[in-house]
Amino acid sequence: MKFLDQVKIYIKAGNGGDGSPSFRREKFIEYGGPDGGDGGKGGSVILKSEQNLNTLIDYRFQQHHKARRGNNGSGQNRTGKSGDDLILKVPLGTQVFEEDNKTLIFDFVKIGEEFVAATGGKGGLGNTRFKSSTNRAPKKFTKGTPGEEYTIWLQLKTIADIGIIGLPNAGKSSLLASITNANPKIANYQFTTLNPNLGVARYDNKEITIADIPGLVEGAHKGTGLGIQFLRHIERCKSLLHMIDISNNDLKKSYSQVKNELKNYSSNLLKKKELIVLNKIDLVNESEQKKIIKEFSKIVKSEVITLSTLDMKSISKLKAKLISYAS
Repeated sequence: MKFLDQVKIYIKAGNGGDGSPSFRREKFIEYGGPDGGDGGKGGSVILKSEQNLNTLIDYRFQQHHKARRGNNGSGQNRTGKSGDDLILKVPLGTQVFEEDNKTLIFDFVKIGEEFVAATGGKGGLGNTRFKSSTNRAPKKFTKGTPGEEYTIWLQLKTIADIGIIGLPNAGKSSLLASITNANPKIANYQFTTLNPNLGVARYDNKEITIADIPGLVEGAHKGTGLGIQFLRHIERCKSLLHMIDISNNDLKKSYSQVKNELKNYSSNLLKKKELIVLNKIDLVNESEQKKIIKEFSKIVKSEVITLSTLDMKSISKLKAKLISYAS
């Protein structure tokens, strides 16, 4: 399934049905009087969050969505049938914006939430409604009102406890695959991860949702690499797991590059709790590891731990650590 986290769509609620100008016509009844029924209500366009969706790709090629109009009223005081509501399913974490793509209208943070994005038009009134003591045979009736119509933007912001960040090829996808049920693409080249991936880690009868986003390179906020558009998927995370390849020649530079890109996107990301994981320790001997950790710990404020995705003991240790960072 392809991933899409932003889409522009047009929605149109159904118009209300027209009222009826009918008069009663039966045998032996010369002046039956008005019996026109009201028009039915137009269907509304309703957005609803679903648990089993994780992309907006369904709206990539179908961008116009219209609900049914209400039926017209008819004789014998019969009200027209209301138009069916149109339910549009969206992933949890979807935000609804106005046409300017800046003004937030609604934010889906719970499964099964519903938001009426466009309200159906009201049905018109039949001529029976206008009957009075002074007007026994009104011909007046009203038409149904138009349904609301809007152009809106849908943006998906993944909801996860922990967000994994780091440079390309730092081992983020390998970590996600080793501690969760996710199966991200893993390869020894930059930008293997092109879309955010979600996984659930289980430890001590507790579950943690973890999001892995594409790697950030220097200048990502200017469009270098895959840019920083995917950082919206860690805005909701409670904590960040900053993964760094311990065999990198300059750990301080690697760390600063990513932190700078976070800052250029939103300073709020720098306020989140952070756990630094020095990965691929199997590539460095033990004495060298201690030296690197000692020097690197002097220049950062966050907690630093080491990891090898090939070592189950270090994987279990990390899972236990993440429980505290997910709360």
